[in-house]
Amino acid sequence: MAKKSMVERELKRKKLVTKYSEKRKVILNSLKNAESLEEKFALNEKIQKLPRNSASTRLRNRCWKTGRPRGYVRFFGLCRNAVRELAHDCVLPGVTKASW
Repeated sequence: MAKKSMVERELKRKKLVTKYSEKRKVILNSLKNAESLEEKFALNEKIQKLPRNSASTRLRNRCWKTGRPRGYVRFFGLCRNAVRELAHDCVLPGVTKASW
């Protein structure tokens, strides 16, 4: 189980990303279309004034059950330990233990 503070910090980051996503997208699109160097510098300053945690690259995939950040299986949204545990309990439909 991950520390509650880390899970809460990640939730705070998710909220910031959703809050600033549209503003960030507009600035980045205008930065791509900028012609002059001064205009690019001005837009770059605008991006830097936004909170760091509003960038989507700062997000980390976490298991929704345990909050574990490593061994994340995207298909289920769980860490490997939780996938194994739930598969053994026959909770995940269509998942069977491999044996040959």
